[in-house]
Amino acid sequence: MRYLKFALAKGRLANKLLDLFENIGITMDEMRDPDTRKLIFTNEELGIEMFLAKASDVPTYVEYGAADIGVVGKDTLLEAGRKLYEVLDLGFGKCRMCVCGPAEAAELLEHGRLIRVASKYPEIARDYFYNRRHQTVEIIKLNGSVELAPIVGLSEVIVDIVETGTTLRENGLTVLDEICPLSARMVVNPVSMKMENARIRELIRRIREQLPQ
Repeated sequence: MRYLKFALAKGRLANKLLDLFENIGITMDEMRDPDTRKLIFTNEELGIEMFLAKASDVPTYVEYGAADIGVVGKDTLLEAGRKLYEVLDLGFGKCRMCVCGPAEAAELLEHGRLIRVASKYPEIARDYFYNRRHQTVEIIKLNGSVELAPIVGLSEVIVDIVETGTTLRENGLTVLDEICPLSARMVVNPVSMKMENARIRELIRRIREQLPQ
């Protein structure tokens, strides 16, 4: 039996997923050790192999078959645009991808003005404005605190993840439109889904039973 390989996004998401796996009898004790230097962890009895990766790399590992299954946020999947099967919404880390800015920027959206949009997620922003709003915009890629962009005049609006909205309110910004809800998703390599269909479907069934209805 070949290993069923998992790529997990590092951080809180991986910890929650390990809790979920333990509930269905899949243990990876070494992954819990904060001092471990290992990169790949195995459960020989179950034929499962797991590794941690930067969230933005998880879709790549899965698309190219280095992992059969990946778990990562929906925002990362949308931005990456990889050819994967999204098989399960795990419900972890729920938040929203939104267009935000000062309240007066709402008028610019309503009238389809040419505006600048700052975002860590340029592909999501581009798809939203060009394909859903049919509005021509200039998209500026940022890596840091995008809330700063409209405050200093770099852009009129931003596209970013909103969890509680506290940071927006503290900086005089508001949600102008919601693009989509976000949460952790399980994705599968298309070839793996064919080759290991029974094992993967059984795993999905057991995990789904653990999720809140």
